[in-house]
Amino acid sequence: MEKNWQYKPTPTSETETTQVQKLQKDLGISESIAIMLWQRGIYGFDEAKHFFRPDIADLHDPFLMKDMELAVNRLIKATENNERIMIFGDYDVDGTTAVALFYGFLSNYYPNLETYNPDRYLEGYGVSIQGIDKAAELGCTLMISLDCGIKSIDKVKYATEKHGIDFIVCDHHEPGEDLPEAVAVLDPKRTDCPYPFKELTGNGVGFKLLTAFCIKKEIPLSEIFDFLDLAMVSIASDIVPIVGENRILAYFGLKKINENPRTGLKALKAVAGFTGEMTIENVVFVLGPRINAAGRIKHAKAAVSLLLSENYDEALAFAYEIQAHNTERKTLDSRITEEALEMIRQDPWLMNEAKSTVLFNQNWHKGVIGIVASRCIENFHRPTIIFTQSKENYAAGSARSVPGFDLYGALEKCSHLLEQFGGHMHAAGMTIPIGNLDVFRKYFDQIVSEFITEEQLIPKITIDVKVPLSEISPKFNRIMKQMAPFGPQNMQPIFVSENLQLASDPRIMKEKHLRLEVLDAESGSVMTAVGFNMVDDYYKKLLSGKPFSMAYSLEENTFRDKTTLQLFARDFKFQ
Repeated sequence: MEKNWQYKPTPTSETETTQVQKLQKDLGISESIAIMLWQRGIYGFDEAKHFFRPDIADLHDPFLMKDMELAVNRLIKATENNERIMIFGDYDVDGTTAVALFYGFLSNYYPNLETYNPDRYLEGYGVSIQGIDKAAELGCTLMISLDCGIKSIDKVKYATEKHGIDFIVCDHHEPGEDLPEAVAVLDPKRTDCPYPFKELTGNGVGFKLLTAFCIKKEIPLSEIFDFLDLAMVSIASDIVPIVGENRILAYFGLKKINENPRTGLKALKAVAGFTGEMTIENVVFVLGPRINAAGRIKHAKAAVSLLLSENYDEALAFAYEIQAHNTERKTLDSRITEEALEMIRQDPWLMNEAKSTVLFNQNWHKGVIGIVASRCIENFHRPTIIFTQSKENYAAGSARSVPGFDLYGALEKCSHLLEQFGGHMHAAGMTIPIGNLDVFRKYFDQIVSEFITEEQLIPKITIDVKVPLSEISPKFNRIMKQMAPFGPQNMQPIFVSENLQLASDPRIMKEKHLRLEVLDAESGSVMTAVGFNMVDDYYKKLLSGKPFSMAYSLEENTFRDKTTLQLFARDFKFQ
């Protein structure tokens, strides 16, 4: 699929040029790295210092969040009165790590706790009647929802009126017009919430409540900071912007997972066969899918048990169980993705006219439809919703968007056809009467067609800067690595080098990957590049001998205890 190369802005005015030159001089860095800092809103030495050396003291006061005082006072009251508290979390990575963090910390000071994650298939997303009834059966008088609850107006009312259970909602999803009538509703996306950072995960909101608890109870904050590895896993896996507070939490969470991970994460790394230092990307592709697989294939409580385990042998047993779920998930994901892609190829309207993809198959596994939606976007770059039957006469859907298109806003315009929905700009979940699917499919496409731009329908690669190949060096890479952790709004830098040639014929690896020796004829610099799944698109073009430009990121390759710097090819353009 052809990609647009979109270059980030570079300094144009005299003021901007001066800012870059000053950064370059004050920090002793190259112009290219100074420009990358400038692109990230870093204009002076002090800002650069905070960026390169995050400080945990820069986390915001939790009491800036709307309802925080109410929430922490109710939590303290519950602990002082020996009330039984249920910690209720969603079944994905954010929800399970949030429950593990909240229970793991609070149980050190208060024992009368229960945890609950809903069954993805029997209960569905969010606060459930079954969970509330279980809380009542266990004698709970307070429920704390993590990564869900902002739209659970009826469920919170049911808990209060039927069972006399108070609610504290900790969520980070977009609220509706009305809020649940809970004791406290913590969500930085509330329109009336003055909290300075709006992009916390559900785990992050729970973390802020516990931080407030520490402040009120005069518990050293180092006690809650010991759980930052779990906060980091949620940040990486939920694909939230890694700026502001999320960058600080992720930075120190990565530090912990690499230096002193909790037992469950250590076991999960071992079972996954991962050695070496973890990055955010490793968390996204190694840890996240395995933790998610518990809730996708069976039940999320296995993930919570793993993350709370303090015995390594016990943790290994949970990790192997989750590994088995992940293997099954990958098999389902692969089969259903191919079925979905074939449905698109066989539908002339989807192939030639539609600006969106909406598919339904009653037999698809509900646990992987979100992954399948993402896979479809990799092949057909447009907003995608995958539905499967969830209960009699109803379908559950998982939606993913393309960069820049507001998926949540589009679903709001279709809400009259949906039973319920929730999510944010780039991802959402929903339930729909099966009888509405055909109408929804056309109506959703009308909305997408009206608001999406042609540019958003073409995959793009965002380029940080053009650099000569001769500038890429171990020193350049060492400085660039200090810009990590990478993620949304601070993505791993992508570079372009122009007028390149091959120093030798490209090698094909495993029938679909490329390994190249790339030559910059002007400087004589030669570097190794690898390109995954690029044989079909680029092998013959590269053999033509035409000069080319290459978009790439940097990576370190360790083989037989020797680490070398290589280029990770993202795309090519030929002259």
